[in-house]
Amino acid sequence: MPDYFLGGNQLVFWKRWIYSGIHIQSAGPINEIRLNIQKPAGNLSNDKEIIGSGLSSLSQLVSNLRTLLGIKHLYEMKLAHFLSNELLRRMRDQLSISNIQQIRAGRVEDAILRATKEGIFEIVFEMVKVNPQLVWSHDARSRNIFSVAVEYRRANIFSLIHGLNIENGLAGFPDFANKNNLLHMAGMSAASTSLNQIPGAALKMQRELQWFKEVESIVPSKSHGFLNKEGLTPRQLFTKNHADMMSNGEKWMKDTASSCTVVGALIVTIMFAAAFTVPGGNDQNKGFPIFLNEKLLMVFIVSDALSLFSSSTSVLMFLGILTSRYAEEDFLKSLPTKMIIGLSTLFFSIAAMMTTFSAALFLMLREQSWIFIPVICLASVPVTLFVLMQFPLLVDMTI
Repeated sequence: MPDYFLGGNQLVFWKRWIYSGIHIQSAGPINEIRLNIQKPAGNLSNDKEIIGSGLSSLSQLVSNLRTLLGIKHLYEMKLAHFLSNELLRRMRDQLSISNIQQIRAGRVEDAILRATKEGIFEIVFEMVKVNPQLVWSHDARSRNIFSVAVEYRRANIFSLIHGLNIENGLAGFPDFANKNNLLHMAGMSAASTSLNQIPGAALKMQRELQWFKEVESIVPSKSHGFLNKEGLTPRQLFTKNHADMMSNGEKWMKDTASSCTVVGALIVTIMFAAAFTVPGGNDQNKGFPIFLNEKLLMVFIVSDALSLFSSSTSVLMFLGILTSRYAEEDFLKSLPTKMIIGLSTLFFSIAAMMTTFSAALFLMLREQSWIFIPVICLASVPVTLFVLMQFPLLVDMTI
């Protein structure tokens, strides 16, 4: 199910299951699914009022359920997908018997360029498969479909270039207006819609660098130093167009690192102090903890040490972010890697800190077994809240 037909949004798993269970027949009129309830045999005249009332209530219930679950909306999406595929099939059949004059008269090139801008891979792929000459379609500014795919960050359409093996030809034809080649297109600012799913300016900057590096790796080396109408190389154009994004990314990184550093430093202080104030106190004669032979004390000591070490690592990583030089290349690997390590160790330190607290409480209240479950539940609350707030960011950065 292409993202285009989902409106750019990912459906939750149960809506995907409903979507996959909706079947639309290709023959005959397309109608919505309705209940087919058979009337019972017997004295229909006596039961007519009861049956009518029951059917009306059941129909209302089904309608409300469909609205609540979004089935009607999913059906409309499935219908749009089906009709689009049917239209695409007919266009493909017509293209196979048309000559180049008919193709141009039918504005097929305009359609394929529009599909490229919108990221509709199926249309581009099917048209090019039927007529490979359409790969050289261009607009009034002499931008071919791969230049448009690079400019609008359509990775799935751009991937066709590897299979067609025409990188040199495509990169060697700059547009008429600004003399921008394929790599210049990668250096332009991305449309906001292509970066909406990426949280944080630093990750957007990383994605832009990854895109530029990918295009740079396949175009000929002579294209790297090609000058456009403004006298800029692709790399200079990238730096110029992404100056604001890099500045916003630096501010986002510093703000995030500063906030997390405060939390990490607080945990370091608490865990360091807790290591010398074990629950139950120490033996006045030998100096050893009174509960030295208790397993829960070992849990307390180990979790305290793990929390201290992981929070210290987290603080060091965030300090590395704060003292970074923030060059363009730093956004590619260095800064995201430090942020991933810092957030991961911070999550672990918070969980270990709650384990330390719970172990200490259990040692002191061993005779009160009823307190165990409430303490465990309460200790998990801050960990859960912190994970809900920051864990999605960690997942996005890791991906």
